[in-house]
Parts: sequence; structure tokens; C-alpha cells
Amino acid sequence: MNEPVALRGAFGAPVLAARIRAQAEDFRVEELDGFEASGEGEHLLLTIEKRGMNTAFVAREIAHWAGVAEHAVGYAGLKDRHAVTRQRFSVQLPGREAPDVASLERDGLRVLAQERHRRKLPRGALAGNRFELVLRDVAGDRAAIEERLSQVAAHGVPNAFGEQRFGHGGGNVNKALSMFAGRRVGREQRSLLLSAARSVLFNRVLDARVADGSWERGMDGEVWMLAGSRSVFGPEPWSDALAGRLAGFDIHPSGPLWGRGHLRSEGPCRELELAALADAESLALRDGLERAGLEQERRALRVRADGLAWEWTDPASLRLAFSLPPGSYATAVLAQLGDIADAAP
Repeated sequence: MNEPVALRGAFGAPVLAARIRAQAEDFRVEELDGFEASGEGEHLLLTIEKRGMNTAFVAREIAHWAGVAEHAVGYAGLKDRHAVTRQRFSVQLPGREAPDVASLERDGLRVLAQERHRRKLPRGALAGNRFELVLRDVAGDRAAIEERLSQVAAHGVPNAFGEQRFGHGGGNVNKALSMFAGRRVGREQRSLLLSAARSVLFNRVLDARVADGSWERGMDGEVWMLAGSRSVFGPEPWSDALAGRLAGFDIHPSGPLWGRGHLRSEGPCRELELAALADAESLALRDGLERAGLEQERRALRVRADGLAWEWTDPASLRLAFSLPPGSYATAVLAQLGDIADAAP
């Protein structure tokens, strides 16, 4: 099986080796809120800082604390366990006050704010995520590392789906193939496996686009995606206007999130996408996604690490800070630097 994650370097050979998540505090993530609380309503928005806990676990703890069913708790996105993260949760409390938040707090879980809101917090309802990462035991030439970071800041990075999508050793892809072959799975696992199948196909197209350099410049027959949205347009003839919008990160080239229906790309772009997904495994995944009823969608091939900044805290420790839009992975940025081992247990 091909690698599920696009590992090809967009800017050349690796410039460093390092470790990430030697301790939870080395991987900090803060959700950027997509809206302000209304100040009234039957839902309570809780801004929580957690350490060593995944999002689903905290959601269950909130449900138990509030005395409600788990489906009454909402959150915008999943956050890593081996990290310090800040994110919002909602809990439905119709006609009653919330229990004292002190009874929810414990070592590794703090409530930073609480506000009333009219609606449950839906998935994806965030403006992005702010990351602060510390790489330790960094080996490499400092000038080369900083030059690579400058390239990342100027060009963005290939918008690969991260390893989290594929499970341990990429096993979710094989599980998806088994599901498409008839193995029965629960609803939650089915959703997870469909996402893994779509993601691996996208990454394979992205890898082909990185190989020819078109991941950031586009090509004939391109479908363009508006930054900060899922809106697409094109194909259309190349123009100075398109070039200006591309250079300004207002639009990005896109790749397929596979499903049934019309593949929107045309010409050389379409030919590349189909060639990248012509092996037997990709064809089986494509067929399974179509039979599952998913529709063709698109995803940006390029993502900008907004506000990228770095600092050497000691000769072998490098602190990075940047923001990404929803659905993009910090590992996509780290992959362009070099060999970074995850030290989390």
C-alpha cells in the first residue's frame, strides 16, 4: 500500500531532525472561535484547557457533570490527547442552571470561561487553530532551518491530511477496504473509515502535485478554492487576475475528496488526478466511497501557516508558532522541515 500521508518534500531535502511532544506542554493548540456567544439560551459554552485528555473523554466528563446524555454535549473539533489544548464545548441545560464548575475541574482540566448560547456547538464551528510547538534535540544547520521556515512562510505547505486520520500504522485504510468488502461496522467507525479512505486518496493526488510543483501554482483545467471557505470555481483560462489572487493566497489549487458524481477538473489536471488514483487499491477505495453515497467535493492543496514565527530557546530547542484554518494539520508544516519523531507515548 502507498503511504497514506504525503511525505514528499515540497522544498527539497530535510533540513533537520528533532523530537516533538517530549512533554505535553511542547504541543499547545488553541481553538480560534468562529463566533461570539449570544449571552442567552439553553446551551452553556465552556472554554476548557485540558492536558493529557482527548476531546471525546472530556465531552463524556461534561455530560456526567451536567447530568445529561452525551449527545447533549457539542464541540467544534477533535484535539490531541498528548498536548495542552484550549477548546470550547457546549452542554444543553434547558430551564436550569449549571452545576458549579469547580466540581468539573481537576488536574489536567480547567474551565477558563462560561457563557450562555442559543445553539449547540456544531462540528467545524471554529475559525482555525493556533499552534505553539517546541522541537527538542534539534540537529541541523541553523541557517538552513531558518531558510526553510522562510520558504514555508512565503509559499505555504501542501495541505496533507495528518497521520491522525489513518490510525496506527495507517490501519484505517485497510479497515475501510474490509468495510467496503462487506465487513459490518458501527456508525461511528463507519464515518471514521470513510474519512480515512477519502483522505488517503486526496493525499495521493497531492503527492503527485508536489512531485510536479503544481500544488502551489495550479495547472490547466484547475478547480480553484476560495481561501477560508469550501467555495470553488473554474476551470477557467489563466489570467493576470488569477495569478494575482493566487499570489495573495486568496485562492488555492484543489484536489478531489472522492465520491460519486462529476469530477470537476478538466484537461491535464483531471488526467493527473485519475492517474494518481489508478492503482488497484485506489480504485477499490473510489468504488467504496461512491457506493457509500458520498458526493465529489474538493479540498485546497495548499495551506498557509499564518503568522509563522520561530525562536531558538536554546541551541537544540526551536519554538514555532502559527495558525491554520479548520481541517488543516500542524504535521503538514512539520513534514516540510525534516524528520521529526513523535515522543508521545
